Amino acid sequence: MLPKGLLKEYSRPLSFLLRSLDMIAVLGAGLLAYFYKFEDVDLSNHYQSALLIGAITSAIVFSFFNMYQSARGNHLWMHFVNIAKSIIVIIVLLSGLAFLTKTGDYFSRTWFMLWWGCAFVLLSLFRCSLFISLRLMRAHGWNERRIVIIGAGELGERLAETMQQALWTGFHIVAILDDNAQDNSRLFHRIPIQPTPKSISAYLANNKETIDEVWIALPLQAEARVKEILHELRHDTVTTRLILDIFGMDLLNHSISDLAGFPVINIRSTPMVGGNRLVKAIEDRMLAAFILLLISPLLFIIAFAVKLSSRGPVFYRQKRVGWNGAEFEMLKFRTMPINAEEKTGPVWATSGETRATRVGAFLRKTSLDELPQFFNVLKGEMSIVGPRPERAVFVEQFKEQIPRYMQKHVVKAGITGWAQINGWRGNTSLEKRIEYDLYYIENWSLGFDLKIILLTFFRGFINKNAY
Repeated sequence: MLPKGLLKEYSRPLSFLLRSLDMIAVLGAGLLAYFYKFEDVDLSNHYQSALLIGAITSAIVFSFFNMYQSARGNHLWMHFVNIAKSIIVIIVLLSGLAFLTKTGDYFSRTWFMLWWGCAFVLLSLFRCSLFISLRLMRAHGWNERRIVIIGAGELGERLAETMQQALWTGFHIVAILDDNAQDNSRLFHRIPIQPTPKSISAYLANNKETIDEVWIALPLQAEARVKEILHELRHDTVTTRLILDIFGMDLLNHSISDLAGFPVINIRSTPMVGGNRLVKAIEDRMLAAFILLLISPLLFIIAFAVKLSSRGPVFYRQKRVGWNGAEFEMLKFRTMPINAEEKTGPVWATSGETRATRVGAFLRKTSLDELPQFFNVLKGEMSIVGPRPERAVFVEQFKEQIPRYMQKHVVKAGITGWAQINGWRGNTSLEKRIEYDLYYIENWSLGFDLKIILLTFFRGFINKNAY
């Protein structure tokens, strides 16, 4: 039998092996595609260079999408999703490289798409085989981690229930120990709940071969008891984890980090720090410049139509609240006569809107009035993807009415967003809109941004709630 924790012990060489096998799969996919297209494997120098660059790029991009983190706790479907996201990014990068170096004519487009289609199949089959192998190993007790939970309160039971529903992760709950448990143990999801022994250290010594980890799942107010347990276990070598009872708190992009040597729980934080901020900035500037170049003829046509529709400027500048609550001037094509709100003051747009000009009504219905905001993106005031910004007067109103409303400002405001492509725009539920905005912030990634941008073409422009 393989020893417990074998894969963990050799995780670094296994990670290197996995990266090497992925690169070989990418190279093999390129060769298969070449043979299918040309019925030959005698590659020219250009194709050899392309395969080498593609393999190196794949190793870098796969790391960015966390494809080499532990598979324990992840569903197989997420591996396929990460592979697909990675390959889309690689295709964009290699296509951009070919465009910039003017080498695109040297390669067959059919071969190129076959290459990455074949790479997706090979990588998926490899990941599927690996995933199934790990499950089989854990089903036979290989690389399985046997856990004792201390604390049968709400946190402990929630933790045990989650682990019981995901036995494929390799975590197996042996028992739950609780100070208030009765002598006759009861079962929770087939896990025995037992009284905490007088000596936890002795209990672990007697079960040395069957217990790998101790998870302490006590409420925050039980700090003294936690210290007692940790003091008692000070001589034990068993892995001990403290499960923090923070799930009832107002969490956003929460994590644990190190601050000058102190472990810190980040209850609410922005994902736009460090490398993420750089990636987001590059994504915004490059895509905004590219899109503005593509739509420049359309911008001139719309500007001409707006100018003819009524007197006044082409653009409408309105102060909105963005990142960290700072105000900026958001650009839109003017859709209403000048001074339309002079008598009414700021008014929330609703169905049956009559203030817009005929051209303006069309621009609003098709969301074309939002196109100048790509200039805001170039200036760094907005992102292409993010929560939609609001005027300060409405922010002051909504932050008192809607829980967690202000948390959407931990990232830059966007032209489009997860809420908008799911229909939460216009005079719809603000609570649901904030729910979707915060989901986006909590799950931000480059792949998620690209997905939202792609879906915007199908769902984001024309919408029944756009007026």
